[in-house]
Amino acid sequence: MYDSKLKSEDLDRLFTAVLSLESLEECYMFFEDVCTISELMSISQRLKVAALLKEHHTCHDISDTVGASTATISRVNRCLNYGTGGYNKVLDRIKEK
Repeated sequence: MYDSKLKSEDLDRLFTAVLSLESLEECYMFFEDVCTISELMSISQRLKVAALLKEHHTCHDISDTVGASTATISRVNRCLNYGTGGYNKVLDRIKEK
């Protein structure tokens, strides 16, 4: 079982709320209320960077394609290689669909 260093009641409430969403429309409605446009674009960009890194694209290629900074690409790459496995789990699941 994963033991997060960030565990808190507030994060439990947030993640429970996310897990309660039942459609893309509900996701848009919730996340547009909770996050700024910039935050949403940053999160979606990181997921795209992770997907491209898993497909073995180069940092330069990813930067040109997605517009992500090398710092963002490096951070995502570090998470893919040394993180909790969250990116890999999600990317594997959405690839199956």
